[in-house]
Amino acid sequence: MTTSRRGLMDSSVVHVAFAFLAMGGWAAFANRAHPTPTWLQAGLIQGALSAAITLLLKRAIERLADWFEGPVGLVAPPLVALIVSACALTTLHALGSTPEIARTIALPLTVSTSYAALYNLALWRAKRA
Repeated sequence: MTTSRRGLMDSSVVHVAFAFLAMGGWAAFANRAHPTPTWLQAGLIQGALSAAITLLLKRAIERLADWFEGPVGLVAPPLVALIVSACALTTLHALGSTPEIARTIALPLTVSTSYAALYNLALWRAKRA
C-alpha cells in the first residue's frame, strides 16, 4: 500500500467523513418514501451520529476492556456499546421526528456493534496472551 493511501486509512477525519456519508446516505434511503425535508433531516441526523460514534467508539471499547476481566470482558464492552448507541440513536431520531427509526438505525447499529465486538475480541485476546 502506498504511503499516501496508508495515511488516508489511518486518518480519523477520513473515517468520520466516511461514516457521515455512508450512514447518513443509508438513513436518507431508509426514509425515501417520506417528503424531502424528512428524509434529508434523517440523513443529516444519522450522519452526525455515525460520525460521533465512529470518533468515540474505539476509545470507549479500550476503556471498557480495561474495566472488565475474564469472560465478562469479552461480552460487556460490546454490549455496553450496543445499549448506549441504540439509546442515543433511538432518542435523537425520535426527537428529530424520523419516521422510519428502526430501518434508519438497523444498519448503523449493526456496523458499530460488529466493530465493537471484533475490536474488543482482539483486545481481550491480547490481554490473555
